Amino acid sequence: MPAETIPELARAEARLPWWMAGCTVLGTLVALLVAHSQFAAGFALGGGLAILNYYWLHQIVEALVAASRPRVRTFLVLKFAVRFPLAFAAIYLFYRTGWLPFTAIVAGLFVPCAGVLIECIVQMSQGWRCHDEG
Repeated sequence: MPAETIPELARAEARLPWWMAGCTVLGTLVALLVAHSQFAAGFALGGGLAILNYYWLHQIVEALVAASRPRVRTFLVLKFAVRFPLAFAAIYLFYRTGWLPFTAIVAGLFVPCAGVLIECIVQMSQGWRCHDEG
């Protein structure tokens, strides 16, 4: 991998959580304006769970890549082991009780996908700009 691409990858990696947070806020605001406040709260919950899951996964991957020894901190392994059961438990709680719309929570879980799509568009536009200059 060329050395000049590594800083760009680090910048893209730093932008992803911001895109995800922006999508969560924008989706919540749109839901408040168009739908019901409970739908907005469900979308915000799903987006928050998805972003938390992304952060935990990111920390685990960084620790594994940076580890000079094969042993990883116990807390990171615990995060990795409980991230899906905790998310499923939270979603199941709201599904069974009906406190928040299940579809809104599931829609919020797709926030990382929206963040990645936005980052793809940013990367392509930067590539086209560099191609036009070169």
